[in-house]
Amino acid sequence: MLKLFGIFGLVSLLFTLITTNSDEIKMNKNTETAIFAGGCFWCIEAAFENYEGVIEAVSGYTGGNVDNPTYEEVSTGRTGHYEAVKIVFDPDKVSYSELLNHFWLQIDPTDDYGAFVDKGSQYRSAIFYTNTDQKYIAHFSKEKFEASGIYDDPIVTKILPAKKFYPAEDYHQDYFIKSSMNYKRYKNHSGRNEFLERIWATRLNNDQKYIEKMNKSNLSPLQYKVTQQCSTEPPFQNEYWNNKEKGIYVDVVSGEPLFISADKYDSGTGWPSFTKPLEPHNILEFVDNSFGMTRIELKSRIAKSHLGHVFPDGPKPTGLRYCINSASLRFIPYEKLKEEGYENYIEYLK
Repeated sequence: MLKLFGIFGLVSLLFTLITTNSDEIKMNKNTETAIFAGGCFWCIEAAFENYEGVIEAVSGYTGGNVDNPTYEEVSTGRTGHYEAVKIVFDPDKVSYSELLNHFWLQIDPTDDYGAFVDKGSQYRSAIFYTNTDQKYIAHFSKEKFEASGIYDDPIVTKILPAKKFYPAEDYHQDYFIKSSMNYKRYKNHSGRNEFLERIWATRLNNDQKYIEKMNKSNLSPLQYKVTQQCSTEPPFQNEYWNNKEKGIYVDVVSGEPLFISADKYDSGTGWPSFTKPLEPHNILEFVDNSFGMTRIELKSRIAKSHLGHVFPDGPKPTGLRYCINSASLRFIPYEKLKEEGYENYIEYLK
């Protein structure tokens, strides 16, 4: 179920222009800005400082009601500010969706009282959108991770309009470099590393394998047209729309896991449809304004293959419909999962 945003909220987002806060971040034509809060800003800044396509990551305070707050004031929890990081990035090198996916991998989005060892309103997680496209993407991304079942508790990360951002004091900037030993000691004892390792280590340890497997030369003309040129195959005349076998669906270019048969259903559209991704971090969202409508396009994280679109008209419990081109997928039957190197997913289908 779309617990926090709702089907009607998503539909409204897709077809209504939304004006952001008057303090919306002003971006020059060659860069964009993202603002994330995920507990101690030292850790979030460190996670993005050297990320490909990121020009600058700055620790600071936002979302509160006091001008020019100090660290001591924010630390009381009474100013309403979050410890946050402003990320200036080159959209030609990295997408907002990629940054957002990376953000989810750094936090515990289920803690409404802080982050790991740090408790207080200033340490809660939030996404501050700076334009309408970011708002669309953030809401769909949140619902994707909520639907995944990865977390035992609901996701409470807020999605809020960007307000004025105040850079933190100089000694906080690049703290992971300036005081590397203290930073490592803090992060190790905060519980952050242990939590993230438990949830994400297994899911991310095959990235290099999928990068090495990428091969576009073996694509059929239709597969190339769909995955590389964002075309759409005909409904009811594609390989998997009516496939009822047990197994998983992977990216046809890289092999990264995308969907599982247990989440597949007949949407009546003539394309393979799923209620949620198998691995939410392997799906990227982009606003698509083609054909006079606003939709959310989906691409794979590693291969950047065009997959299809996601719509807020799916069945319960997620309310989402991932409408995917068969030409973007390769199906691996249950019986061949171990042979093909996907033995981790055997338990998912027993």
